[in-house]
Amino acid sequence: MQKRHSDPLRYINEQAYTTQKYIVPFIQQAKKIDESVQVLEIGCGEAGNLKPFLDLGCICTGVDFSTSKIEKGKEFFANHPKAKNIRLINDDIYRTNEFHSQFDIIVVRDVIEHIHDQDKFLALMKDLMAPKGVAFFAFPPWQNPFGGHQQICESKILSKLPYFHLLPIALYRSLLKLFGESPGKISSLLEIKETGISIDRFERLAKKNEYVRLMKKLYFINPNYEVKFGLKPRKLTMIFARIPYLRNFFSTCGYYLLSR
Repeated sequence: MQKRHSDPLRYINEQAYTTQKYIVPFIQQAKKIDESVQVLEIGCGEAGNLKPFLDLGCICTGVDFSTSKIEKGKEFFANHPKAKNIRLINDDIYRTNEFHSQFDIIVVRDVIEHIHDQDKFLALMKDLMAPKGVAFFAFPPWQNPFGGHQQICESKILSKLPYFHLLPIALYRSLLKLFGESPGKISSLLEIKETGISIDRFERLAKKNEYVRLMKKLYFINPNYEVKFGLKPRKLTMIFARIPYLRNFFSTCGYYLLSR
């Protein structure tokens, strides 16, 4: 797992694969995607998720506060036939003044679970959306087996141990130390524990900020697991999908499409 995250090219291609096969078709059910569309990805990393949109001729913008990821993304897209249509910005989404227009599609994939003030974030996004724009969200509900992102652990045992991120903070921290995780890794995992988001919380915040939910799909097997592990995506069965709170434990990913 660590090798995967340390290989930018592999990671970019994995992101692009899932976006092209699952996310673009999901959005296209409610929003036409063509060369007239402006796409923004928040927390874009190396911007692998933007590649399928760029391939379709969209005007793409990505923003991320990681300098190294943005630089790797720029290097990756330098020879793309439509390279002039993509702009990658190294900045804080709350502070940047680099946006000169509103966007038809905003992509927030595997990012909101890392945001500290999610209410503030959703409010900010409305200012970035065009009047008929849509926002796509994908995130792992906090209570799912690997909602704590423990797959990034150095310990082979912890990286494959489900649900232990739900332990009380003191016990969780002690277990990470016991298995030899570095202070930096422990800090990152504890931060995710603080910001992790459930299906119910996301839906409450979306409603509070007056978004309209156009589409929703909960997965028992995350679409991204196809390229990562060779597993075919599976929707969460209706019996679990309709039960608040409990569904968080069985959903490995939620897809949402919202409008203003």
